[in-house]
Amino acid sequence: MSSVMGLQGVVFNDVYTASKFAMEGFCESLAVQLLKFNVTVSMIEPGPVHTEFEVKMMEDVAKMEYPGADADTVRYFKDVYLPSSIDIFEAMGQTPEDIAKCTKKVIESSQPRFRNLTNSLYSPLVAMKYADETGGLSVHTFYNLLFNLGPLVHITMSILKCLTCRCFRRRTISPNCPLSPG
Repeated sequence: MSSVMGLQGVVFNDVYTASKFAMEGFCESLAVQLLKFNVTVSMIEPGPVHTEFEVKMMEDVAKMEYPGADADTVRYFKDVYLPSSIDIFEAMGQTPEDIAKCTKKVIESSQPRFRNLTNSLYSPLVAMKYADETGGLSVHTFYNLLFNLGPLVHITMSILKCLTCRCFRRRTISPNCPLSPG
């Protein structure tokens, strides 16, 4: 089990992202080695998943103090990253059941693909990374989305949530911290 964060780095998720990049490289190496033995390796790459862990984590980090961090970093984290993260979770998050269905489909496939994004909404983000061999396109796009276009991202995620019929599902994260179900 990997993650879209193994394909695209995300600010304030450095360690988690690094572990998923390592998983991606490990699986790519194994995939080549194991083909000799007719063994197929497949990765499942989910994005955000709605769980109680996610709700608890968001509640906890919204309330935490960060005494060792500088004021600008804390402000970016609490005022920029957290609201964007909540918007993305609400608009693009999947249930554990969604991930299980994708995993089952891969397991039952006679010719499973190596990469299996569980949410097709991430396909453009992944494509953007590989469209520019310098890496600048995805890095600068994510920077601008987070730090310069936050209100636009919020509106876009709200529209996306409605377009994907998530506007009527029970909210697991409230945009107004502290976070609470319902």
